[in-house]
Amino acid sequence: MDKVQLPESHVKITPITFGAWAIGGWFWGGAEEKESVNAIEAAIANGMTTIDTAPVYGFGQSEEFVGKAIKGKRSKVELLTKFGLVWDRKSGHVHYEKTFDNEGNEVSLYRLGSKESIIKECEDSLRRLGTDYIDLYQQHWPDSSTPIEETMEALEILKDQGKIRAGGVSNYTMSEMEKAEKYFKLSSNQVPYSMVNRGIEDEVVPYCIVNDKAIIAYSPLQRGVLTGKITADYKFAEGDHRPTTPFFKEPNLSRINAFLDNIRFYADYQKATLAQLVLKWTLQQPGITCVLAGARNEKQVLENLKAMDVLLTDNDQKQIAFQLNQLVLEL
Repeated sequence: MDKVQLPESHVKITPITFGAWAIGGWFWGGAEEKESVNAIEAAIANGMTTIDTAPVYGFGQSEEFVGKAIKGKRSKVELLTKFGLVWDRKSGHVHYEKTFDNEGNEVSLYRLGSKESIIKECEDSLRRLGTDYIDLYQQHWPDSSTPIEETMEALEILKDQGKIRAGGVSNYTMSEMEKAEKYFKLSSNQVPYSMVNRGIEDEVVPYCIVNDKAIIAYSPLQRGVLTGKITADYKFAEGDHRPTTPFFKEPNLSRINAFLDNIRFYADYQKATLAQLVLKWTLQQPGITCVLAGARNEKQVLENLKAMDVLLTDNDQKQIAFQLNQLVLEL
């Protein structure tokens, strides 16, 4: 597939990117190494050469699996990873209290954007990924305990050292992006965006369009609920966090599935799945540069890639928008 250029860099990424949260296992009910590595290898072989991961995805497991999958293929891939969520040290900004790592140990997560911590995290990620540079290094969440200029200074240092090719943020508001831009030229903001979660349209999307910043949309399938496969009797694996989130609870789940039934026609007439339709719809929205599509195995990767073949006319978009406007969720 044709790649798109990240602003403020020479990095080009695929419009559909391999999202590696699920293969970390944490919050997803575990993950199997061989299957995960095969999934990444299949993505690369079929043109989805951009991979997005993070240290906290399985407390290093996702990055390690990615590192094994790209061994001998580094020049063919674009690696996107993150920093700023730590579990081995504390900060003044608690992110998540009392979760469990993949060995069952109780840990808490902290947001930490200090210069010293970022440089250490970068070295740890490079080691796990088996590489000497990262294509896009993103602050996972803003950290209120660290001055933003210090965080951006660390990105500048790492870029000058050649350890990262571009720097970005994730989960930043428009005002937070404006502050960061005073100290470092950001390439992107990775934010949640889906048919049922469109909050970024108010401020973040207009800002990024006007200021030429990429938007990397995560959870475009809203963690699977927009595939149409999650019904009231769906069996989640132990440790899967999704049933506790609003989109998977009633009455939202039934309302979302009714909405999906109403737009299923646009997938069926192209012999596509609902997931493929939703991915392509997301990618075609104003300001969206790429979408992250998670996969646990090769079959899911190949299904995600077929989203690029879906064609949505202006009339299709209007009809889907009409159905979306009828959808009311309790969030």
